[in-house]
Amino acid sequence: MKYLAIDIGASSGRHILGYLDGGKLVTEEIYRFPNLPEMRDGHLVWDADSLFREVLNGLKKAGEEGKKPDCVGIDTWAVDYALLDGAGERLGEVYCYRDGRTKASVPSVHAVLPFAALYERTGIQFQPFNTVYQLQADKESGKLQKARRMLMLPDYLHYLLTGTALQEYTNATSTGMVNAATHVWDEEIIAALSFPCGLFGGLTQPGAKAGRFTAAVKAFVGYDAEVVLPATHDTASAVLAAPLGENSLYISSGTWSLLGVEQPAAHTDGRSRRFNYSNEGSVGFGFRFQKNIMGLWMIQQLRHETGDKYSFAEIEKMARKSPNGYTVNVNDDAFLAPASMTEAVREKMGAAASFGETAYCVLHSLALCYAESMRELEELTGRTYAAVNVIGGGSKNGLLNELTARESKKRVIAGPAEATAMGNLIMQAIGTGEISGLAEARKIVKNSTDIQEVQ
Repeated sequence: MKYLAIDIGASSGRHILGYLDGGKLVTEEIYRFPNLPEMRDGHLVWDADSLFREVLNGLKKAGEEGKKPDCVGIDTWAVDYALLDGAGERLGEVYCYRDGRTKASVPSVHAVLPFAALYERTGIQFQPFNTVYQLQADKESGKLQKARRMLMLPDYLHYLLTGTALQEYTNATSTGMVNAATHVWDEEIIAALSFPCGLFGGLTQPGAKAGRFTAAVKAFVGYDAEVVLPATHDTASAVLAAPLGENSLYISSGTWSLLGVEQPAAHTDGRSRRFNYSNEGSVGFGFRFQKNIMGLWMIQQLRHETGDKYSFAEIEKMARKSPNGYTVNVNDDAFLAPASMTEAVREKMGAAASFGETAYCVLHSLALCYAESMRELEELTGRTYAAVNVIGGGSKNGLLNELTARESKKRVIAGPAEATAMGNLIMQAIGTGEISGLAEARKIVKNSTDIQEVQ
């Protein structure tokens, strides 16, 4: 069978075709498109209509090239969502998590439910853009009055493909409204905040079949296919493809860095909350016990501010030639959505640094944050971990990998770089029964990719 993973990140999206051959997963990029938030009426939003057009364009191209998939699944980042009215139409914009509209809603939520109470129930770390705070902003603006359903962004795109509105579990847990013990929407949180209960339906596990293309989609792309839910949260998909050992941590390295470890149950104790660790759902109701770290967003923005003059490989070379002792707190809110990342970093450095020096400072600071977070994680889990598996596009940054190994004093294993798309594909194959389960899937991934240990 042929599977198509539509992997949409906060800067670009890709359509990756995959199929199994001789115990290996063979992949091919079919289509790629840019994806950046834009400012509308004073708010950062995603162009949801354009996103869906690009989903269709990539599907159509696959058909035109004679590579029609049997199954399709979409993953995106977490926390952002669409609201539907009673007729199933989208209400207004899909806000970007980097928009500042939750500044007032965070204290409004905490006045009703202090963060300690939220964390004890959900295990989700505090981020000012968590869905629970975004929905509070929608309530305060009056937008929720007409809303009848909330769909996380990949759920919304699947809905447009099939006409079926499902809420997938791994992405739903990122909202801060799914109970970590029961694995369903927390009715007490929803009631306390006076959110319409109809927004929240039953949660669906990865591997479920959502349905086939609508007539309109079939007419546009020229064929039919079945939508099989991957782990729709991109980090959940990426970690599924990580060839983790018994004693390994992971870093899903991209726009964000997600550092963590797989756990059978959530850690919702006070120490985990104080260290700001999150418990995000995985396949089979397991958890990714992890911390969000600002990630290579900072390097991406430095690059954009040069007019994308340099490739990422060139930036790495420039940073290697410019080592220095400056560091910054990469999780400082100043780096979330600054008018100029270059100026924001240099201000925190306290120096008029060159481009290469600024890039080195960011990469070194990321490595230091990784190392500190690993020490926290070992304290919280009561275990010592020998290795960290870096997956995702950031695994190709050799300097960052070397700095991480140096600062953490752990073995760093890099790859696969295409972990998110591969995790999406293997989950679809598990859903169809072509792969028996996660253990077999990870063996297939390991046999299919170039995974290197950093020396």
